[in-house]
Amino acid sequence: MAEYEVFDPVDPNDEFKEYSNDRKHRWRNIIILVIIIAVGAYLLTGVYQVGPSEVALVKTFGAYSSTTGPGIHLHLPYPFQSHVIVDVRTINKIEIGFRTTSSGRTTSYVFVEEEAEMITGDQNIISIEAIVQYRVSDPVDYAFNVIQGDDLVKLTSESVLREMVALLELEKVLTTERDKVAMETARRIQEIMNDYEAGIQIENVYLQDVTPPDPVVPAFDDVNNARQDQQTSINEAQRYANDVIPRAEGEAVKILNDAQAYAYEQISKATGEAERFRIMLEEYRKSEEITKNRLILDSIQKMLENSKIKVISEKGDTLNFINIAEVMGGMIEMTKMTIWAVTIIIVFLGLFFGLTSFYIVEQTQQAVVLRFGEIKNVRTEPGVYVKAPFIDNVVKFEKKIYDL
Repeated sequence: MAEYEVFDPVDPNDEFKEYSNDRKHRWRNIIILVIIIAVGAYLLTGVYQVGPSEVALVKTFGAYSSTTGPGIHLHLPYPFQSHVIVDVRTINKIEIGFRTTSSGRTTSYVFVEEEAEMITGDQNIISIEAIVQYRVSDPVDYAFNVIQGDDLVKLTSESVLREMVALLELEKVLTTERDKVAMETARRIQEIMNDYEAGIQIENVYLQDVTPPDPVVPAFDDVNNARQDQQTSINEAQRYANDVIPRAEGEAVKILNDAQAYAYEQISKATGEAERFRIMLEEYRKSEEITKNRLILDSIQKMLENSKIKVISEKGDTLNFINIAEVMGGMIEMTKMTIWAVTIIIVFLGLFFGLTSFYIVEQTQQAVVLRFGEIKNVRTEPGVYVKAPFIDNVVKFEKKIYDL
C-alpha cells in the first residue's frame, strides 16, 4: 500500500493580515499613551506654587479673577486660566549715582557720574549717591499697570531728586536741608506712584553720600571749619551770657531790696519820732507848766552831766568848791580843741554831704535813681549828676550786660 504525505497548504495572505493587525494594535496603544501623557501634561499646566513672600494673580481668559497666597494651587489649564506671581514682601532697592558690584564680606561700588552729579539752585554742581527702597503694596495694580517696576521707580526717583536739589542752595543741601530733601523726595515719589496706580509703596530714601565735586573739596572743608569756629564762638558767648546775666539780675534785685529795706527803716524811724513828738505835745497841752519844767530840768541834768564844773556836797554843812582857775584853764584849752574838732567835723560833713550829693555815670554805665524804693530818674548818658543825700539811692549797671 502506497504511503501518501498529507500537505495542508497555508495562505500567505493570512499571515500578513495577522502581522498587520498586531502592528495596528501596537500603534493604537502608543497613540493612546501619548494622548494620555499629553492630556496629563496639559492638565499639569494648571498646577503652580507660590513662595512665602509672594502672591499669585489668577487670570480667566486674560482677565484678573482671584488672588492666592503661598502654597501649591490649581487652576484651569491655558488658555482658560493663567497666573502671574508677584513678590509683595521683599524690599527692593534702587541705586542712584552708584552701583554695587560685589557683596558679602567685601563690598565694592562703582561711581556713576552721569547720575550722581546734579545742579543746585545757586548753579553749583553737587555729587549725590542715593538709595530708594520700595515694595509692592498692591499686586494687582503692579502686575497689570506697570511693565518695568524697577525702571519706573528709578527714573521717577532720579527726576524728583534732581528737582528737589535744584530748588536749594549748595550749602543747604550739604548741611541743614539734607534730611529734608530725602523725606520730601520720598513723599513726592509716592505721590507720583499713586497717580500712576503702580501699586508701589516707597519705604525710604537715603542720601548716603552728598559731597561737592572733587576740585572744590578743600574750599568746602575750609568753609565747614569756619562754620564750626563760628558755632563754637556763639556757644561760648551764650555760656558767658548765661553766667553774667543771672548774676547781674541777682545783684540788681539785692540792691533794690536793700534800698527798699533802708526806705522802710527811715520811714519807720521818722514815723516813730513823729509819734513820740505827738505824744509829748499832747502831754504838754494837758499840763504845760509841769511839762515845761520837766523839760528844763532834763536839759539842765544833761548839761551838768557833760559839764566840767561841778559843786560837790560832802557830809556836814561845809561845801568844798573846786579850783575855778584850774577848771577855767582846762575849759579854755578844751574849748579850743572843741572848736577845732567842730570845725573839722563841719568840714568833713560838708565834704561828705557834697560828695554824696554828686555821682558820676561812666561811658559804659547807666544809672537808676531810687527814692524810697521808687524809680525817680534813669541816666543813660555819661556825666556828673546831683542827687539828694541819704534820700536818693543810685544803682549803676554795665551797659554790656544788656548788649549780650
